Amino acid sequence: MALQESGEMYLETILRLSHKGGSVRSIDVCTDMGFSRPSVSRAVALLKSGGYLTVEDDGSLLLTDAGREIAEKIYERHTILSKYLTEIGVDPKVAVEDACRIEHVISDETFEAIKHHVEARR
Repeated sequence: MALQESGEMYLETILRLSHKGGSVRSIDVCTDMGFSRPSVSRAVALLKSGGYLTVEDDGSLLLTDAGREIAEKIYERHTILSKYLTEIGVDPKVAVEDACRIEHVISDETFEAIKHHVEARR
């Protein structure tokens, strides 16, 4: 199952929330993303059937290896792109919003070049 941008966003959100500690539940995703419970429930079901996450008996959402790989890739892109855009003078809030859109469509080659540029400046 090829993931759409929205699926990648859900996986990234679950990863980010898990970094804050504790388990991640659907309601946490609803709150963070500003989506309704039915929307998140449908997305969770699709991601589960695609093998990207599992749902524990207590309702906790856990990324599978495949889900974690995608989530980490998208999160890294978001972080690096936000930093790059800010460094070239984009307002930080705008940089985060733009990075959120760009992270899903940028080629691996272009992202790696930007990543190399940002890391070389450290």
